[in-house]
Amino acid sequence: MRSIVFLLRKHCKCFRGDINYIQKEKGKGMWNLLKDHLNDIVAAALFVIGFGDLLFQKNMIKKIIGLNIMDTAVYLLLASQGFIEGRKAPIVVDGVRDASAYINPIPSGLVLTGIVVSVSVTALLLSLTIRMYKKYHSLNLDYCLMMAKREG
Repeated sequence: MRSIVFLLRKHCKCFRGDINYIQKEKGKGMWNLLKDHLNDIVAAALFVIGFGDLLFQKNMIKKIIGLNIMDTAVYLLLASQGFIEGRKAPIVVDGVRDASAYINPIPSGLVLTGIVVSVSVTALLLSLTIRMYKKYHSLNLDYCLMMAKREG
């Protein structure tokens, strides 16, 4: 139990540091717990869907879509973890300089950077997919690999 309390103190933004908090969370009920962590659950579900597309689809376009779904899941998770109820964006207005009045800007910056990288990677993958289609006249990855082995 002490290790759980230590980990919660270190990583959880809402944990106050006492055992009573854990007991209160246990007594909330399943529906309230699901409601409190809905963003995390949706992000995990989206990530699993995207990862499944990457593993099981043979079509390159569908694989790229799966990768984009995984990216979206990561962005949702980062954005939901960076949001704190009752705080504002970190833009100093009206002379309020107390850090507790603002949210942490790092998750937002990571999301924006990730979106830029994701768009770039998607553009690169789509251009390679177009070249693959022009050469092999198919988007099926297994067929293209088989044709590449025959050629070389």
